[in-house]
Amino acid sequence: MSLSDEDYMRLALACARRGAQMGEVPVGAVLVSGGEVIAEGWNQPITACDPSAHAEMLVLRAGAQRQNNYRILDTTLYVTLEPCAMCVTAMVHARVKRVVWGAPDPKTGMAISQMNLFVHPAMNWRIEVVGGVLAEECGQLLSGFFQARRAAKKAAKGGSGTED
Repeated sequence: MSLSDEDYMRLALACARRGAQMGEVPVGAVLVSGGEVIAEGWNQPITACDPSAHAEMLVLRAGAQRQNNYRILDTTLYVTLEPCAMCVTAMVHARVKRVVWGAPDPKTGMAISQMNLFVHPAMNWRIEVVGGVLAEECGQLLSGFFQARRAAKKAAKGGSGTED
Protein backbone atom coordinates (compact mmCIF):
# COMPACT_ATOMS: atom_id res chain seq x y z
CA MET A 1 0.00 0.00 0.00
CA SER A 2 1.49 3.30 -1.01
CA LEU A 3 0.82 6.51 0.87
CA SER A 4 -0.74 9.59 -0.72
CA ASP A 5 0.81 13.04 -1.08
CA GLU A 6 -1.35 14.13 1.86
CA ASP A 7 -0.03 11.26 4.02
CA TYR A 8 3.59 12.17 3.31
CA MET A 9 2.81 15.87 3.90
CA ARG A 10 1.41 14.94 7.32
CA LEU A 11 4.78 13.33 8.09
CA ALA A 12 6.49 16.55 6.98
CA LEU A 13 4.11 18.51 9.25
CA ALA A 14 5.14 16.30 12.19
CA CYS A 15 8.76 17.21 11.41
CA ALA A 16 7.83 20.90 11.26
CA ARG A 17 6.27 20.64 14.72
CA ARG A 18 9.54 19.20 16.05
CA GLY A 19 11.34 22.23 14.68
CA ALA A 20 8.83 24.56 16.34
CA GLN A 21 9.49 22.84 19.67
CA MET A 22 13.16 23.73 19.20
CA GLY A 23 12.31 27.38 18.49
CA GLU A 24 12.94 27.03 14.76
CA VAL A 25 10.58 28.29 12.06
CA PRO A 26 8.29 25.25 11.63
CA VAL A 27 9.14 23.90 8.21
CA GLY A 28 9.43 20.14 7.82
CA ALA A 29 10.43 17.86 4.98
CA VAL A 30 10.57 14.19 4.10
CA LEU A 31 12.34 12.51 1.19
CA VAL A 32 10.70 9.44 -0.30
CA SER A 33 12.16 6.78 -2.60
CA GLY A 34 10.17 3.77 -3.74
CA GLY A 35 7.40 4.52 -1.25
CA GLU A 36 9.85 4.55 1.68
CA VAL A 37 10.81 7.62 3.70
CA ILE A 38 14.61 7.74 3.41
CA ALA A 39 15.15 11.06 5.20
CA GLU A 40 13.24 13.52 7.33
CA GLY A 41 14.14 16.88 8.75
CA TRP A 42 13.07 20.30 9.92
CA ASN A 43 14.51 23.79 9.79
CA GLN A 44 17.62 24.11 11.97
CA PRO A 45 19.49 27.29 10.96
CA ILE A 46 19.28 28.71 14.51
CA THR A 47 20.21 25.49 16.30
CA ALA A 48 23.00 24.61 13.88
CA CYS A 49 24.21 28.22 13.36
CA ASP A 50 23.96 27.40 9.67
CA PRO A 51 21.99 29.58 7.24
CA SER A 52 21.73 26.66 4.82
CA ALA A 53 20.11 24.30 7.36
CA HIS A 54 16.66 24.49 5.80
CA ALA A 55 14.50 21.36 6.12
CA GLU A 56 14.91 20.59 2.41
CA MET A 57 18.69 20.90 2.52
CA LEU A 58 18.91 18.57 5.50
CA VAL A 59 16.82 15.85 3.85
CA LEU A 60 18.76 16.19 0.60
CA ARG A 61 22.03 15.70 2.51
CA ALA A 62 20.67 12.75 4.49
CA GLY A 63 19.12 11.15 1.40
CA ALA A 64 22.34 11.47 -0.58
CA GLN A 65 24.28 9.89 2.29
CA ARG A 66 21.77 7.06 2.56
CA GLN A 67 21.94 6.37 -1.17
CA ASN A 68 25.71 6.97 -1.23
CA ASN A 69 25.27 9.27 -4.21
CA TYR A 70 24.86 13.02 -4.59
CA ARG A 71 22.30 12.29 -7.31
CA ILE A 72 19.14 11.11 -5.60
CA LEU A 73 17.14 10.11 -8.65
CA ASP A 74 13.57 8.87 -8.50
CA THR A 75 12.84 10.63 -5.22
CA THR A 76 10.01 12.87 -4.10
CA LEU A 77 10.67 15.64 -1.61
CA TYR A 78 7.72 16.78 0.52
CA VAL A 79 8.08 20.14 2.27
CA THR A 80 5.53 22.15 4.23
CA LEU A 81 6.53 25.52 2.71
CA GLU A 82 7.15 26.61 -0.87
CA PRO A 83 10.92 26.26 -1.40
CA CYS A 84 13.35 29.17 -1.62
CA ALA A 85 15.93 29.69 -4.37
CA MET A 86 18.71 27.91 -2.45
CA CYS A 87 16.57 24.83 -1.91
CA VAL A 88 15.22 24.71 -5.47
CA THR A 89 18.75 24.89 -6.85
CA ALA A 90 19.93 22.12 -4.53
CA MET A 91 16.99 19.95 -5.62
CA VAL A 92 17.96 20.48 -9.25
CA HIS A 93 21.60 19.56 -8.53
CA ALA A 94 20.43 16.45 -6.64
CA ARG A 95 18.17 15.45 -9.55
CA VAL A 96 15.07 15.08 -7.41
CA LYS A 97 12.22 13.78 -9.57
CA ARG A 98 9.29 15.43 -7.81
CA VAL A 99 8.65 18.14 -5.20
CA VAL A 100 5.40 18.49 -3.28
CA TRP A 101 5.01 21.59 -1.13
CA GLY A 102 2.33 22.85 1.25
CA ALA A 103 1.88 26.55 2.01
CA PRO A 104 2.97 29.33 -0.35
CA ASP A 105 5.77 31.64 0.80
CA PRO A 106 4.90 35.12 -0.47
CA LYS A 107 8.31 36.57 0.47
CA THR A 108 10.82 34.04 -0.84
CA GLY A 109 8.87 31.25 -2.53
CA MET A 110 10.38 30.19 -5.82
CA ALA A 111 7.70 27.86 -7.21
CA ILE A 112 4.93 30.44 -7.75
CA SER A 113 5.14 33.32 -5.29
CA GLN A 114 8.16 35.27 -6.51
CA MET A 115 8.84 33.28 -9.67
CA ASN A 116 8.97 29.68 -10.85
CA LEU A 117 12.65 28.85 -10.60
CA PHE A 118 11.88 25.20 -11.31
CA VAL A 119 11.27 26.05 -14.99
CA HIS A 120 13.91 28.76 -15.37
CA PRO A 121 15.94 28.19 -18.57
CA ALA A 122 19.19 28.12 -16.58
CA MET A 123 18.04 25.01 -14.73
CA ASN A 124 19.39 21.90 -16.42
CA TRP A 125 16.99 19.44 -14.76
CA ARG A 126 13.21 19.50 -14.75
CA ILE A 127 11.36 18.57 -11.58
CA GLU A 128 7.67 17.78 -11.41
CA VAL A 129 6.16 20.21 -8.90
CA VAL A 130 2.89 19.95 -6.99
CA GLY A 131 1.96 22.84 -4.73
CA GLY A 132 -0.69 23.54 -2.15
CA VAL A 133 -0.94 20.08 -0.57
CA LEU A 134 -2.45 20.59 2.90
CA ALA A 135 -1.71 24.28 2.37
CA GLU A 136 -4.13 25.48 5.03
CA GLU A 137 -2.71 23.22 7.75
CA CYS A 138 0.87 24.05 6.77
CA GLY A 139 0.11 27.77 6.70
CA GLN A 140 -1.71 27.68 10.05
CA LEU A 141 1.30 26.04 11.71
CA LEU A 142 3.53 28.85 10.45
CA SER A 143 1.05 31.62 11.30
CA GLY A 144 0.55 30.29 14.82
CA PHE A 145 4.30 30.09 15.37
CA PHE A 146 4.88 33.70 14.32
CA GLN A 147 1.86 34.98 16.30
CA ALA A 148 3.22 33.30 19.43
CA ARG A 149 6.69 34.70 18.77
CA ARG A 150 5.36 38.25 18.34
CA ALA A 151 3.31 37.92 21.53
CA ALA A 152 6.37 36.70 23.45
CA LYS A 153 8.45 39.64 22.17
CA LYS A 154 5.71 42.08 23.14
CA ALA A 155 5.42 40.55 26.61
CA ALA A 156 9.20 40.74 27.06
CA LYS A 157 9.03 44.46 26.27
CA GLY A 158 6.31 44.93 28.87
CA GLY A 159 3.46 45.39 26.40
CA SER A 160 0.00 44.87 27.84
CA GLY A 161 -1.56 43.90 24.54
CA THR A 162 -4.20 46.64 24.84
CA GLU A 163 -4.32 49.94 23.05
CA ASP A 164 -4.47 53.14 25.15
